[in-house]
Amino acid sequence: MSADLAGRLARLEQRVQQLEDERAVARVIAAYGPLVDGGDAARVAALWASDGVYDVDELLMTGPAEIAAMVRSPAHQRWIAGGCAHLVGPPHVTVTGDDAIAVCHSLMVVHDNGRFVVRRATANRWRLRRGAGGWQVVDRTNRVLDGREEAPHLLTGGIPGADVPGHSPGVEP
Repeated sequence: MSADLAGRLARLEQRVQQLEDERAVARVIAAYGPLVDGGDAARVAALWASDGVYDVDELLMTGPAEIAAMVRSPAHQRWIAGGCAHLVGPPHVTVTGDDAIAVCHSLMVVHDNGRFVVRRATANRWRLRRGAGGWQVVDRTNRVLDGREEAPHLLTGGIPGADVPGHSPGVEP
């Protein structure tokens, strides 16, 4: 095999690995809504690493046991019984080796008197790590998009180049 062909093959393998990693991270994130709305506490908790943190405006959960307890809680079970949908927008994923950062929006839609209404719109920043069993959430922070500065910064901070003056977010130089 020529050096040129070997180099091209190596670059192609690297690009395919990058795409596979981005897809795997996006699938972890996409699993959250269906699992939490289905009340599957064990599988929601399994999305997080053993030292994982889930930081919601009004609740800080550390470790899979606390995350599972949230899903099993009477408050969350009432949301499920009344009808709710956690919709997670497509994430912008940046993978660097065995670490990934993803940012996206999410909506919590609830059934209310025969109609569906948005209860929460949030900015989300996910940090994931690749382990022996695949990608897991190390921390997820979400903040309500209610005009406070923190929420928009969660979104832009997860996109390479977003904080560089004169640079288009998400476009590599």
